[in-house]
Amino acid sequence: MSETSPPTARTLRTGPGRLLVAVYGVFALAATARGGYQLATRFDEAPLAYALSLLAGVIYLVAAFGLARAGRTSRTVAFVACGIEMAGVLAVGTTSVFLPEVFPDDTVWSNFGSGYLFIPLVLPALGLWWIRRVHRLDQAGEG
Repeated sequence: MSETSPPTARTLRTGPGRLLVAVYGVFALAATARGGYQLATRFDEAPLAYALSLLAGVIYLVAAFGLARAGRTSRTVAFVACGIEMAGVLAVGTTSVFLPEVFPDDTVWSNFGSGYLFIPLVLPALGLWWIRRVHRLDQAGEG
């Protein structure tokens, strides 16, 4: 990286930012593949659960792209995606705990992501924290 690279670009392409994007990418692939396969082969068993898994995969994909790219617009896209993801995992997690009959089969977000070691619960919090951290570094570089 040259010395003239903006702080945001350097931060997003190294260390924790790169790891966060990689985890989002893996979850995007896993949730999209799982949801797509289940919708195609077992739609009548639990269409809501399978559609939510597919939606989660798309949200993970959008978040990964937003986090991977430098710039204010990408950061905003990632922030919105992580916010929707957090709302989804909290809503689906709560519903699956207190009204399990709503989800006859698990989604990525069921029981707050317990089937995925609770990573779906932690991931949006880390994403939102990372976006805020990069934004602060970006503002410090402007001054």
